[in-house]
Amino acid sequence: MDFAPSPRTQEILSAIDRFIKAELYPRERELGEKGFYKMEPELARLRSKVKEMGYWAPQLPVELGGMGLNLVEHSLIGSALGRSPLGHYVFGCAAPDAGNCEILHKHASDEQKRRFLVPLAAGEIRSCFSMTEPEHAGSNPTVLSCTAKLDNGDWVIEGHKWFTSSADGAAFAIVMAVTDPEAPPHLRASQIIVPTSTPGFERVRNIPIMGSRGEGWTSHAEIRYNGCRVPADHLLGPRGAGFLIAQERLGPGRIHHCSRWLGICERAFDMMCRRAAEREISDGKTLATKQIVQAWIAESRARIDAARLLVLNTAWLIDQKGFAEARDQVSLIKFHVAEVMQEVVDRAIQVHGALGITDDTVLAMYWAHERGARIYDGPDEVHKVVVAKRILGRYGVKQ
Repeated sequence: MDFAPSPRTQEILSAIDRFIKAELYPRERELGEKGFYKMEPELARLRSKVKEMGYWAPQLPVELGGMGLNLVEHSLIGSALGRSPLGHYVFGCAAPDAGNCEILHKHASDEQKRRFLVPLAAGEIRSCFSMTEPEHAGSNPTVLSCTAKLDNGDWVIEGHKWFTSSADGAAFAIVMAVTDPEAPPHLRASQIIVPTSTPGFERVRNIPIMGSRGEGWTSHAEIRYNGCRVPADHLLGPRGAGFLIAQERLGPGRIHHCSRWLGICERAFDMMCRRAAEREISDGKTLATKQIVQAWIAESRARIDAARLLVLNTAWLIDQKGFAEARDQVSLIKFHVAEVMQEVVDRAIQVHGALGITDDTVLAMYWAHERGARIYDGPDEVHKVVVAKRILGRYGVKQ
């Protein structure tokens, strides 16, 4: 295994580093103060600039206007972009659009691709993914109440969803709904494309997250499907394949998430070290002279580097052998990197003292918006149990 960036990838990483420092860092506070919609024209300008540079959508194939990178390359670039909360959005590889593009590219019909995938891949519209329900544990996605029934050539959808991220302003949702209630649990649900302009699609609210409702792309919505009627040809992929498609989406998606979290780790680590070196506490002595701070810095560096190697190894396995061969590693990186990120951000906040909990730095934004990393895409505890059972199964332990 060789994770060293190729000369082309190194050139891209250097250009991204310059762009982030010059264009994104100065605008982060503005996003928090103004909100997404007032910033959207400026973000659109930055997206156009990224396209001109040839760095749009590193995860997408070239035929869709992307860079066509493999997962290892995308992991390296995703980590660089993760250093700014604006990075993935401005470069066209942000969730939930990135994952939706992947499953549309693989499962959509030609007409679905023309209508939904092409403008989404180009960044002309946004989308959302609607699966989680407040009435059921998100850790078990086979248990859903939302239903879709065929009626005179249409799917009629009834259900209640929440944490439908970025639904505010999205052009369409991909909805997970039960279409075959008598089938085995993993074959009961299907995925259906629902334009948000469809009568009966109700965005109830943007859910407040640690005091902030967010807006546009930076939001998580509660949705009700009140008899939403869409044509039967809006079914995405085979009927009953909703769970399978969701799993396909989550594999690369966790590489994307973990790479972004590594970027957050690096940004927080750099801020922690700078603050320790500069903050004078007495008689010319800085925080950097305190052994507990030195220990935090050493431990954080070791854990970040270990997490990075684990993510790159997982990306390499998927690239070389497919998702099935990397199932254990995908679970491991999900909980491990999320825990490392939370620890590093917390230490950076502590080193900054009172400043760390203000909006004068990016740290408070990271704390508020990234605590959910240990919950979404499967809570840490579920991943730990699942991977432990698989490992123990190889030792003859029957669960």
